[in-house]
Amino acid sequence: MPFYHKLGEIPPKRHTIFKKPNGDFYYEQLFGTIGFDGMSTNSYHEQRPTQVKAIKKQYSIVPKVAKANNIQSYRFRGFQVKPEADYLQSRKAILTNSDCNIILAAPKNKKQDYFYKNTDADEMIFIHKGTGKLRTMYGNLDFKYGDYLIIPRGMIYKIDFDTEDNRLFIVESYHPIYTPKRYRNWFGQLLEHSPFCERDIRRPEELETYNETGDFTINVKKQGEIIEMVYASHPFDVIGYDGYNYPYAFSIHDFEPITGRVHQPPPVHQTFETAAFVVCSFVPRLYDYHPEAIPAPYNHSNIDSDEVLYYVDGDFMSRNDIEAGHISLHPAGIPHGPHPGAMERSIGKKDTQELAVMVDTFKPLQVTEEALKIADEDYFKSWLE
Repeated sequence: MPFYHKLGEIPPKRHTIFKKPNGDFYYEQLFGTIGFDGMSTNSYHEQRPTQVKAIKKQYSIVPKVAKANNIQSYRFRGFQVKPEADYLQSRKAILTNSDCNIILAAPKNKKQDYFYKNTDADEMIFIHKGTGKLRTMYGNLDFKYGDYLIIPRGMIYKIDFDTEDNRLFIVESYHPIYTPKRYRNWFGQLLEHSPFCERDIRRPEELETYNETGDFTINVKKQGEIIEMVYASHPFDVIGYDGYNYPYAFSIHDFEPITGRVHQPPPVHQTFETAAFVVCSFVPRLYDYHPEAIPAPYNHSNIDSDEVLYYVDGDFMSRNDIEAGHISLHPAGIPHGPHPGAMERSIGKKDTQELAVMVDTFKPLQVTEEALKIADEDYFKSWLE
């Protein structure tokens, strides 16, 4: 996230001596992306962050592709993904390409006995059901229904849930996740026409600092595998940090919709972007106010991108027979649009209460075996009259 944040205790200058009250040293770490060219943070640790005691089991979690070249429109019933106790085991990739994985998860354990670090990808975790606390090496964030949690790659974290009833929509991105550049000036500040601003973005406020040694398990994801590593010190031993690279939260309920006299294109709903896909938020909003307006979206051809829509809540005016937790996939190469009757029903309506998250990828998505377990194979026929 391109604005500065500071938490805890730090020295006046980078890369200079910083001592504890007893005269021992704190240990500095530069945490950055894109080599030394991307966003970074300098953190200061009670212990050296490099002390590996053991490397244990290693196993693949690469998604198993069922349809590599897909042109079929699908509906997936997301809430049919069965809850599992363990957080990592609960994550089921349903769509994948070389830029991202789209994942559903329903973890039941309130806490895990390990830490997690994804070195492959930034993570965007949308909270559909559940409340709790995201605990990270750079501080904690409380979360609730409707929150996006943005976790930079390499961030060590845990998620503590308040109950066993949790539903997550996750996107792993092999490219850094940013706010849309057209909503930022050349300094990185969000502009007046942006549908949200810095006040809406929640940064870590609670810094847990443990000066403990022992055996601390971190499950590290690297090149599609989970590697169990045992470190000699607690990974949450940061006494302070400053910089631009840290986790943050943004609520979909704080997204301010942009409306017009006639139907607005999907980019007005854009919330995040990468070099390979965009994320949009569809929120309750007034409909178009031209006297002859058709509020339902027009038919359009997906020539350059696959469109994934995750339905969160409300009345989805462009679709028939859609419920919360459903996911639609409209692949590149074919047109799609409102279901029969949806356009007609929308005429004269004043507003919508729909809530949904959209992911548009520039490379085709492959359909996984996990996706076919919850797929409606006849969805592509639902435009027939």
